[in-house]
Amino acid sequence: MSIATAPSRKPLRGWRVLVPRGGPWGHGVAADLRARGAVPVVAPSINFAGTADEPALDAAMRRLGTGAYDWITVTSATTVDVLSAHRAAIPEGTKVAAVGETTAATLTAAGYRVDFVPRHDNSAAGLLAEWTDASGGAVPLKILALRSDIAKPVLTDGLRAAGHDVDAVVAYRTVGVPMSAEIVEDVSAGRFDAILVTSGSVAHQIAVQIGLVPSRTVLACIGPRTAVDAEAAGLRVDLVARSRTSDSLIDTLEELARHRIDHGASS
Repeated sequence: MSIATAPSRKPLRGWRVLVPRGGPWGHGVAADLRARGAVPVVAPSINFAGTADEPALDAAMRRLGTGAYDWITVTSATTVDVLSAHRAAIPEGTKVAAVGETTAATLTAAGYRVDFVPRHDNSAAGLLAEWTDASGGAVPLKILALRSDIAKPVLTDGLRAAGHDVDAVVAYRTVGVPMSAEIVEDVSAGRFDAILVTSGSVAHQIAVQIGLVPSRTVLACIGPRTAVDAEAAGLRVDLVARSRTSDSLIDTLEELARHRIDHGASS
């Protein structure tokens, strides 16, 4: 490979990218960015805490273990962590629906099986849209829907409207984490080429903790739903991934960087 072709192979080379989410997900994304030539900076703006109603969660885990549910819906990798922490057993007779490929992979890694993942839209709305095909149209089903304290009840409301018996249980809380003064200053001074906006709660923290983001910094949202939440939080949205996966988010950012190279624009 010649030196002349190297930049086109790694269009993100030298891009300083803020990853405002920590844990395995954030560090995994950072590793992927680094492999593509970027310089990722992990600075968590949110974290996850135990539910405020632990007895309700404990009771749901017991019912799950006894086979009381036909289905369990899992809408985040953090929910998988909750299942693992409770050493939850999912009986053979209970089917597992994962909101997307990332959540499905986390379930598999934790030793759980996955019976259904939406094909087209990795979101609660996407899961709901394909539910009839996944469940075979049986009504009513007894369903356990685990969620965060700030999740919109799109899936729960939709399943109930379809005639199902849904136990909606808060599995964890999403809490803000202060970013360092150095990170905030670097963003404000335009020292980042891009910020990955991975959820509505991350968008809210960016808006609260940083405020106005310079125009040279690309605000890249993981999907259309997050883009809507980001705009509602007062953020500018520059780029939206085609699907709600980290791979799609990085691919879309890389496409923008390649476009800038091809058109002679500075990044």
